Amino acid sequence: MTLKTILMGAAALALSASALAAENWKLAVTDVEGMERLQVEWGPFKDALETATGDTFEFFPVNSRTAAAEALRGKTVDFVVSGPAEYVVINKLTKATPLVGLGRPDYHCAIIVRADSGINVPADLKGKKVAFGDIGSTSNMLCPMQVLADHGVDPVNDIDKTHTSRNIAHEALKAGDIDALGANANSWLNVRNKETDLPYGFFKMIARSGDLPNDMIMVGAHVPADAAETVRTAILDNKAQIIAGITAHEENDKYVGMDLVAIQDGAYDYVRLMYANAGYPQFDNFIGD
Repeated sequence: MTLKTILMGAAALALSASALAAENWKLAVTDVEGMERLQVEWGPFKDALETATGDTFEFFPVNSRTAAAEALRGKTVDFVVSGPAEYVVINKLTKATPLVGLGRPDYHCAIIVRADSGINVPADLKGKKVAFGDIGSTSNMLCPMQVLADHGVDPVNDIDKTHTSRNIAHEALKAGDIDALGANANSWLNVRNKETDLPYGFFKMIARSGDLPNDMIMVGAHVPADAAETVRTAILDNKAQIIAGITAHEENDKYVGMDLVAIQDGAYDYVRLMYANAGYPQFDNFIGD
């Protein structure tokens, strides 16, 4: 047997061992419904993930946050991209844990009023009508309610609250039909900046949160710890490529400028407090589902 034959055989064995060591994982994204949208919006991320880890990731479409939790509990999905509010419920129901944080820039919420309203601090909103965004949203509902609570205003009993879309709430505030709106600060500014017939000082923010806990990639409790750590390390070691994959589609523009960071469960205790102050102290059900 020649040396060349021996080396070729060794290479083939190494390649075979590598292939056997590769894992096949299932991946879900909680706020994206349908396989087509997953492939279009998150396909580049999946490709980057496979390149970084050497593993295979298959999309697992879910039509609700509850479906994602059930899939984790049933071990039919392994990794889930999700937001902070979804995570605390999924963690309670399934013991899934954070793997990598998706650090969104300027991710915080605010309470906005008209500048001519005479409302200057959150306490002035007691008895007033306040609009929030989607029920269960971290930055458009839970966070602004927590901001009120942080300033001594009970968001359940002290205000007349309503829920509507950000654009509708903006128009209602502009018309004086509501007294304030609570929203993701950056998202509201995007709406405000499209106004062409209002002076810059027409609105004012009277309170804002600190930066919110990160969106994340979470891992199911059934995934072996060493395998999860291998995936985490590969993601953090190849973060530029992973970030490029996430931000490749315009639907993920909220992540432009992001970082990928290691995170722990304790970072989400503030979100658990949000649930409690919004009137859902058990945080074991998805609000609005």
